[in-house]
Amino acid sequence: EVQLQASGGGLAQPGGSLRLSCVISGLNLDDYSIGWFRQPPGEEREGISAIHGRDGSTYYGDPVKGRFTISRDNAKNMVFLQMDNLKFEDTAVYYCAAGEMVRATPMIPLWYSYWGRGTLVTVSS
Repeated sequence: EVQLQASGGGLAQPGGSLRLSCVISGLNLDDYSIGWFRQPPGEEREGISAIHGRDGSTYYGDPVKGRFTISRDNAKNMVFLQMDNLKFEDTAVYYCAAGEMVRATPMIPLWYSYWGRGTLVTVSS
């Protein structure tokens, strides 16, 4: 059974940092793409970052380039999203998801087969 669980959300001030974690069971990170998506209040879900397969190549959407860093610990089957220099616009529910080597961009939620429950990030002064 494939399961993903995101955690680490909370309240941060503009310019602050948070680190999100995604614990994954039932699949090997070398064989899948793991993506981070977010859904701001009243808006569509969007893909913001991904890490792919054995080579660990990464993708970042324009809104988070230079501020967010995706990484993984293959031995623990975990993926992380380090979020620095947070902005009000980063407020959203964040989800981790797994798909079968989906390297095309933009990231489309339907390309990812497995989803965890989201974690809320709120950026407020």
